[in-house]
Amino acid sequence: MDLNNLTINKVHNALLKKEFSTLELVNNYLEKIKKDDSKISAFLTFEEKTAIKEAKKVDDLIAKNSEKVPILAGIPLAIKDNIMVEGIKTTCGSYILKDYKSCYEATCVKKLRKLGSIILGKTNLDEFAMGASTEYSAFFPTKNPHDLKRVPGGSSGGSAAAVSANLCLASLGSDTGGSIRQPASFCGVVGLKPTYGAVSRYGLVAFASSLDQIGPITKTIEDAEIIFEAISGKDPLDSTSVDFKSQNSNFDLNFDLKDLHIGVPKEYFVKGIDKDVEEIIRKAIKKIEAAGAKIEEISLYHTKYVIPTYYLIATSEASANLARYDGIKYGLSEQKSDNLMDVYLKTRGRGFGREVKRRIMLGTYALSSGYYDAYYLKAQKMRILIKNDFEKAFKKVDVIFSPVSPTAAFKIGEKTKDPLSMYLADIFTASVNLAGLPALSVPVGYNDNNLPVGLQIIGKPFEEKKILKIGRFYE
Repeated sequence: MDLNNLTINKVHNALLKKEFSTLELVNNYLEKIKKDDSKISAFLTFEEKTAIKEAKKVDDLIAKNSEKVPILAGIPLAIKDNIMVEGIKTTCGSYILKDYKSCYEATCVKKLRKLGSIILGKTNLDEFAMGASTEYSAFFPTKNPHDLKRVPGGSSGGSAAAVSANLCLASLGSDTGGSIRQPASFCGVVGLKPTYGAVSRYGLVAFASSLDQIGPITKTIEDAEIIFEAISGKDPLDSTSVDFKSQNSNFDLNFDLKDLHIGVPKEYFVKGIDKDVEEIIRKAIKKIEAAGAKIEEISLYHTKYVIPTYYLIATSEASANLARYDGIKYGLSEQKSDNLMDVYLKTRGRGFGREVKRRIMLGTYALSSGYYDAYYLKAQKMRILIKNDFEKAFKKVDVIFSPVSPTAAFKIGEKTKDPLSMYLADIFTASVNLAGLPALSVPVGYNDNNLPVGLQIIGKPFEEKKILKIGRFYE
């Protein structure tokens, strides 16, 4: 049996039938990482001893009582390296945290470990999740398994590349402006950005606290749903998390495609989008229309303001969140300095990369005296208008379809010299974070260079199950 192309359900059933052991499965993935990751560079930290130890525990559990084995027991996962795993390095892809070991565990990781999931290691990312290509990692860029000369997307590029290259069965990423969906699209896998508050952010190293959200990257829609179910729910350690599971769903999961109203924003099909990407997305929309769904053109009027709004709010929050890296409590510390201010300046100067410094400076400027009202406050007002656009649209349609990105995976080095062109990679995804909505990236085709293209399915708040069910149509 090929152990590399299985789904969570297939692995679970095979383990219970003793077709192979958890140890055999984990060793298979560990060997594959050793063999293939030198080309892809998806992993920053590799946890071989711990993974083998945990695999043996799952095998013991199966031997004693196979009826009480959770579906995620023995499933080999990878975790983005801005999510805390106790006792393992959490570098956030930054030199300033290169030797930092987590002293506590993220709630989502704790939930997965409790169910018996096995963590193979931590995956590469753009430094502090600030980027769209995983080229801004302080250590090395990650490559796209479909074409090693191209980027895997970002900032969860390591997590998406690891799943795409069969180096793990599934992974966790974080999404602040598209960082799960865009790499999932570039790597031809499934990526779910949950509703803000659906998954606890406790243990996620903060970039922009009002935008960040943890979610799964998987091979199939079903796998994404299984992991989402496991990690979602209220957490007393995160006051922004919501107990939506106990509430009655306000939608019927037995809906028929013929009753489905799909909105297509005219602002998302404009000059600048690659022709082949637009063609693939249009075909995907026509396919579901042929199955009976009703397609309606809608307007998200304030789309042209999404990028400036997002980058003002995200950088402002980042400048506040990253102020904690001062060389005093943890991480890199330049102690050979004349005074305390020198410690701060030298530590941050050496520890932070160019993109992180750029965003800190932009955010600090937007929050500074005399400019707060002109920039940050205005961006927050625009955020409300962007959110209102979606609310108006959802009065007419059930879900919204759009491209994930205006392009397929671009070449390594192609956009690093022009930050603005890199920022525009988030144009179709950042609005979802500003509005706090759930969205799914599902692969729907390949362009002329044989690179994957993803369709984005945007839903109403806490309607993850609905967009996942619609996504299954394309599988």
